[in-house]
Amino acid sequence: MNPGGQALVIGATGSVGGAVLRRLRKEGLTVVAVARSAETLQALSAADPGVIACPADIGAEDCGERIASSCGEVGRPVRVVVQAAGLPASGPLWEVNPAALGTLVSLKLGGLLRAVRAVDPLLQAGSRIIAIGGHYGSEPSPRTCGAGVTNAALANLVRQLADHYGPRGVTAHLIAPGPLDTERLRRIAAAEAETRDLGIECVLDEYRRHSPLGRLTEVAEVAWAIAVLLAPEAAALHGATLALDSGARHGLF
Repeated sequence: MNPGGQALVIGATGSVGGAVLRRLRKEGLTVVAVARSAETLQALSAADPGVIACPADIGAEDCGERIASSCGEVGRPVRVVVQAAGLPASGPLWEVNPAALGTLVSLKLGGLLRAVRAVDPLLQAGSRIIAIGGHYGSEPSPRTCGAGVTNAALANLVRQLADHYGPRGVTAHLIAPGPLDTERLRRIAAAEAETRDLGIECVLDEYRRHSPLGRLTEVAEVAWAIAVLLAPEAAALHGATLALDSGARHGLF
């Protein structure tokens, strides 16, 4: 395995997680890939021996043992932990099931905590903890109730992790993309378009207009940002949120 260390990627079979996995492999890191689909993970591992399959549900309590075992077998320091698990669609404010908010928080925040605790002994000075949140955590919209509430809470948790792990030289970061150009977004847009009797491109254009550049964020740009955070100079970004929203955020804080 790569002597430079290993990476732990949660949600490695999703659009964002997959892009992150590929980028980290280019950076020369062995990647322990966590997702629920054992079959998909095994295919990734078969295609690239530098990818270690770790089938686990990040929302389940026993996932920590599986992660600790997989990373322990690699036997290298964990250079970076990336929480890239996507959130299931929960609907707008006027439709969301209140109980679903707790489920989303458990998946995103609980999953991050489970992963970090599982590899704590393998973290060292210069290691990174990176959570992928979203634009709506700081720009609330009733159309994206669950994502907004969860990502706002995620920002708070990252700052807590920064305070806790900073003395060890381990830094924590939040990446907050704008709406991402993924198949998932297009499915959401298609459902909304049908409800509103619009074309899907009309709905996607509404998302694009959040940015002064009139564009969506690309998953490759998220993966790029994570690679940037591997640099030693990125320690200065400890506890910070990187807004990859193409200028969509309007608030100063």
